[in-house]
Amino acid sequence: TFPTHPIPLVLSSDTGKVMVKFGASGNVKPGHSVTAVNKQPVSGLYTANDKPILDVINDPASYPLTITFGRTKASANEKLMLASIFHSLFAIAAQISPVEQSSGIKELHTEKFTLRCFQTITGVKFFVIVDQKQTGCEHLLRRIYELYTDYVLKNPFYPIDMPIRCELFDQNLRKVIEQVERTTVYNSATLA
Repeated sequence: TFPTHPIPLVLSSDTGKVMVKFGASGNVKPGHSVTAVNKQPVSGLYTANDKPILDVINDPASYPLTITFGRTKASANEKLMLASIFHSLFAIAAQISPVEQSSGIKELHTEKFTLRCFQTITGVKFFVIVDQKQTGCEHLLRRIYELYTDYVLKNPFYPIDMPIRCELFDQNLRKVIEQVERTTVYNSATLA
């Protein structure tokens, strides 16, 4: 809850969502998006009353104002685009690698995150993007692969090589991710 105008965050609406561009307040950091205003869910750039979110936030008469922030969720198209780009980079890395029989990218480190990839024997790739402090990603990826084999591959209605749409897989994946998010150090014992 923000008691007075202005709030200590710089917001932008460049991506079709109202997102924190600069500043921090509690757990709210750049990259988080507005998910509710005064406990009413928002849709894109608008409140539940079809008012532009930025207009409500910038109006001193709206205060005190309760704004809920959350991590930005990627759309299905964004996920597909990210997977396609990664697949291409993976294939190029495997071809230009000086190591014979290279399997492509296993780990990619940046200043802000680490990308870790696990490729199955059949060529399916699972990758996670984690904080640099996170350890044990190999165990996490293997656990995700176990969930994939248990809930997706054993599903007779799942078309191979299509996006995964399996509720049991999603539920169990959420549980595993929640366990990982509760700690900065990940180990296989926590995922029993």
